[in-house]
Amino acid sequence: MKILTVCGLGQGSSLILRMNVESVLKELKLDADVDNSDVSSAVFEKPDVIITNKELAENLKGSSIPVLIVKNYFDKEEIKQVLQKFFEN
Repeated sequence: MKILTVCGLGQGSSLILRMNVESVLKELKLDADVDNSDVSSAVFEKPDVIITNKELAENLKGSSIPVLIVKNYFDKEEIKQVLQKFFEN
């Protein structure tokens, strides 16, 4: 599975989110490749799922790629809940 974390420019906050997603996946004993990108390049990377905030998710509406929304890129508990819900389905 390929997970892509997304922010506006693909450098700062998406990298922080990536590190936190990797940490949560390890805690949940789930295996996935995690990368980060900017919002305009995200769909071209062909991930299995995208994780971003609500505002940037609006830019990805037309895509067939599932988009998971987190409010706080630093909140590992929120990230954990979002990932658990996704992997349960």
